[in-house]
Amino acid sequence: MSAPRLRPSRILDPALEQQSPAAREAYLAERLRATVAHAAAASPAFQRRLAAANLAAGDLRGPADLARLPPLRKDALPGLQAGDPPFGGLLAVAPGALARVFMSPGPIYDPEGDGADFWRFRHALAAAGFRAGEIAHNAASYHLTPLGFMLDAAARALGCAVIPAGVGQTELQVKVAAHLGATAYLGTPSFLYALLGKARELGTPLRFETAFVLAEMLPESLRAELEGEFGVRVLQGYGTADLGCLAYECPEKGGWHLHPECLVEVLDLETGQPAAPGQPGEVVATLFDPVYPLVRLGTGDLAALAPEAPCPCGRTAPKLAGLLGRLGDAVKVKGMFVRGGELAAALQKFPEVKRFQAVVTREQHQDHLAYDVELSAPAGDEPALAARIGEALREAVKVRGEVRFVPPGAIPEGAKRVDDRRVWK
Repeated sequence: MSAPRLRPSRILDPALEQQSPAAREAYLAERLRATVAHAAAASPAFQRRLAAANLAAGDLRGPADLARLPPLRKDALPGLQAGDPPFGGLLAVAPGALARVFMSPGPIYDPEGDGADFWRFRHALAAAGFRAGEIAHNAASYHLTPLGFMLDAAARALGCAVIPAGVGQTELQVKVAAHLGATAYLGTPSFLYALLGKARELGTPLRFETAFVLAEMLPESLRAELEGEFGVRVLQGYGTADLGCLAYECPEKGGWHLHPECLVEVLDLETGQPAAPGQPGEVVATLFDPVYPLVRLGTGDLAALAPEAPCPCGRTAPKLAGLLGRLGDAVKVKGMFVRGGELAAALQKFPEVKRFQAVVTREQHQDHLAYDVELSAPAGDEPALAARIGEALREAVKVRGEVRFVPPGAIPEGAKRVDDRRVWK
């Protein structure tokens, strides 16, 4: 047992992170007006949204006016981008002006503009105590999806050197982090647990003092083990592949402060109006971004605002109490979204598959994904068929799962295509 190594948290931008409510409202209104005017001039898709809502850009002058513009559903992005490639008419600059383009499951193509911290995670890392001159071990994926680059850029903006470790190869990552003396970790909490466990097994001490984790649930039982058993302070944040950082914890761990450089709403699922603190609703966000000015993007994430109360850390932004799940059939597994529609599309090339169900469970703080598959007739070579199905599904959702053939009738008619059986404690 060892207590977390204490290190100071930092408020990176006091002028923004410690605004009064009135100043914050004025700041958000000013940024919103500029963003709407730019999007109305440069984004064909936004022009169409305004016309469909019978609005002009000048009608959206402050956060309260946004209720007049229906949210754009994240689930609509694949169709928009397929119909008007490459970005569905949402991009407000020439594609060649971008720094990078990523692909998320859907597929959804996510543009990245130029800049030292385009996705705005530096505030979150400062709150977690990341400091200039240290080495940060980044175990988020750098392959096609944006999270690795998001965190890499933020850490370097704070003056950290970054190990671009990516995912997998646990034993090798332990050796690299130990040899280089990395003191900070970036990535999912489950992989942090795996790294620390492997280091203990190898007798190779790691020097991680602080960790910023995201992309999957952080049960308090896992945080307690990481902090109590391994001495690593663990803070979490929240963001999406299209929007970047939306909220982050401070050392008080009493909720996630909304990011000061974007406008985040939690909307009642029935009325579409702002949800009261403690009431579940969908997270809807607006980016003040001249490159990709997403206005009222419905993330599909369910959350609730925390009751308003001063935070001892000094930050004044409202907080999310945490994530409560997802709308629709998308489930996040090992940091990646698994959607029933994508699985079904991938299985269309296998006529012998009659019915399927993805089953998500959790053991020893690790996600496990299995595909229960009913066949229309016995397969001649089940192991070979299972391998082909497994590879097709991995290509579709970027997560490897175990293919299990089950007897006819084992999957009920109308069963959920993705069955999340995890219990978070």
